[in-house]
Amino acid sequence: MLQTITLPADNPASIQTALELLRDGEIVAFPTDTVYGLGANAFYSPGIIKLFEAKGRDANKAIAVLIGDIDQINILTDGMNENAAILARKFWPGGLTIVLPKKSELPELLTAGNSIGIRMPNHPVALELLREFGPIATTSANLSGKTNPQDARDVLQQLNNRVPLILDGGKCPGGIPSTVIDCSTDDIQILRAGAISQKQIEDALAEGKNNPDHIK
Repeated sequence: MLQTITLPADNPASIQTALELLRDGEIVAFPTDTVYGLGANAFYSPGIIKLFEAKGRDANKAIAVLIGDIDQINILTDGMNENAAILARKFWPGGLTIVLPKKSELPELLTAGNSIGIRMPNHPVALELLREFGPIATTSANLSGKTNPQDARDVLQQLNNRVPLILDGGKCPGGIPSTVIDCSTDDIQILRAGAISQKQIEDALAEGKNNPDHIK
């Protein structure tokens, strides 16, 4: 039986242990600014399968990818349009997942369609992992359909013996999942309400389009 260990996220040795597991194709639970996430190498299908198995998640449901730096987005998509660029500049790092056309190199397990959800979390532990490792396929670290995990204890209660490592970074500051917005075409659509409100999105787009300095 898989044994779950919990390590303090503020210990550099714990981060190295997490990185080693990810490089070996394993899954790791870690804190983000919204809820605790369960992550795997975004380019390694067997690791992504472990995400589905640990959560008991329907394999037809898409998995988002977290990044630690805006330059990493070029690994995942060629479709950073004007709306996406404005929203990324305004809300990253933060609680907004932006859906964009995905590169063909990404495993089909991440999503059955031609797009992929991408987010940069605003949490030092998550960002350290992502900047060291690169893009990580991530879903909330809970059993499918159960309560979103706010701290390491929540994760352990639901995923004990299903994940090898939980990085304990204390309670997540946000507690609300990210807002998901589809920017894969020029007609944007909010797919899931969450940490960023519709009004914040509308205001950011209006402001950004009046600002010639926005990201291209």
